[in-house]
Amino acid sequence: MKSPRKIAIAGLAAFAMVGALAACSSGGDESGKLELRVATFPPGADQAAYDAFAEQEKQFEASHPDIDVVGLEYEWTAPTFAAQLAGGSLPDVFTVPFTDSKTLLENGQLMDVTQEIDDLGYSDKFNPIILNEVTGSDGKLYGFPRQAYANGLHYNRALFEEAGLDPDQPPTTWDEVRAAAKTIAEKTGKAGYATMASGNTGGWQLSVQADSRGASLQTDNGDGTYTSTIDNDATKSTLEFLHDLRWEDNSMGATFDLDWGSINQEFAAGNIGMYTSGSDVYTALVRDFGMAPDNYGLTVIPVEDGGGVLGGGDIAVMPPTLDDDTKAAAVKWIDWYYMQKLLNEDAAVADAKALADSDQAVGTPVLPVLDKETWDQQQEWIAPYVNVPQDQMTGFFDGIFEQTPVGEFKGQTQPIYALMDNLVQAVLTDQNADIDALLAQVDVDAQALLDE
Repeated sequence: MKSPRKIAIAGLAAFAMVGALAACSSGGDESGKLELRVATFPPGADQAAYDAFAEQEKQFEASHPDIDVVGLEYEWTAPTFAAQLAGGSLPDVFTVPFTDSKTLLENGQLMDVTQEIDDLGYSDKFNPIILNEVTGSDGKLYGFPRQAYANGLHYNRALFEEAGLDPDQPPTTWDEVRAAAKTIAEKTGKAGYATMASGNTGGWQLSVQADSRGASLQTDNGDGTYTSTIDNDATKSTLEFLHDLRWEDNSMGATFDLDWGSINQEFAAGNIGMYTSGSDVYTALVRDFGMAPDNYGLTVIPVEDGGGVLGGGDIAVMPPTLDDDTKAAAVKWIDWYYMQKLLNEDAAVADAKALADSDQAVGTPVLPVLDKETWDQQQEWIAPYVNVPQDQMTGFFDGIFEQTPVGEFKGQTQPIYALMDNLVQAVLTDQNADIDALLAQVDVDAQALLDE
């Protein structure tokens, strides 16, 4: 059995060099075993992640002695994917985000796994909205939803206390968010509320808030085309909300070009009272940005006017060029590594224990990919190994199943998020920004992208 540290391919550039060795069909190794190359580590993963995988690799190979699992560093990116697929340098199993899965499956770039999912009995277990992310226009399934998140309202409990607010009673409406943000800014001198605004994340979080107010940002015409509907009352209300926090309340600090990394860094450092982001960000905040766990709080995003909570996640997939033996091995790995820990007590406990023993987070809040009954059962199984402060996330755990999950719009998702960045930056940097004109123009620009 190989050490994943020794065989890990460091970065995307290295993948371009391995096509001749792999050709998207792993084949056997010197021992006669089928070698299965699986994307496991993001570039730069820490030693704890490797240690956890090494234990999981042992467990899988003990029950599948004919398969030699090789863990690889890999991160999917759109600009390099087509070349890697053509060159045969993709892993046999990798993950792609929901926002990109539709394009890949419609382009025939993912393996059809409909029969395999049916045979495993998962088809009627998945959240229908999440299952839609892997369903093509032909009705077939092209991947296994393996994890999901819902956006939540993250808040700093220490700043709440310093401002005289109760951290166990976080805001439940957008008006309450605004009031709490103003109080935090006045009492602590820190930003009471902040939002991402660059690198496509401003558009992402604008979408989150607009969806929570009942928006529909894009219409799927059912024929492979889409119509932009960003210019609507809910998006306008969101931009007005941000404008008022910035210019009327002075509660958003002085930095208005934050992205995912920089807003996490500022929040972890105690400079931001509240912000919205994926519910699964706790691990990054504590491990990567040094946040004190006692200061962290999480609740659900306020919803109104029939709005929902925007979610996301990724799916475990295979390139369409795998041979039958490698495909069968890949399905076994996906089932064991991603799915069984959600469905089987022994697998759930083994996974949680391996993570906990390697100082990885167990119990981070997510949007369950399966039904609530299955999720509740799995939470009972892993309870002894939970090492995150779930009592500080009660608002999220209690409220998430009462909210309606909303998927991201599918047409030109990331390019349109980039356009929407400009809306957020405009209202935060120009007190007299014409929101109506900005929205009208972004719809025109988004439609031009959709019509390409």
